[in-house]
Amino acid sequence: MSEIVLALSTVPSEVDSAALARELVSLGVAACVTVVPAVQSVYMWEGAVETATEQQLLIKTTRAQVDALWAALKARHPYQVPEFLILTIGGGNEEYLDWIRRSGGRQK
Repeated sequence: MSEIVLALSTVPSEVDSAALARELVSLGVAACVTVVPAVQSVYMWEGAVETATEQQLLIKTTRAQVDALWAALKARHPYQVPEFLILTIGGGNEEYLDWIRRSGGRQK
């Protein structure tokens, strides 16, 4: 059985995150992408504390798709160092998890 993971990434507020989400799903590297439209990030960059309004992407997929997802996201991402964190899902609604397995493993 394929392990389910949640990938986290942020993009600048001006990025068309809906188009990016559609592309990742269409490519078959993600079953679902939830876009949280406005988050504030505070971070250290090149020796200075920065603040940015970003969009948070919550990307549901399988462990088997992580490398392909990263390649697709990295190729389309405007940041020099994009956030890409993988969290293992330990449980949940089995019907939903099975849907992710069926939907997130059909790379084109």
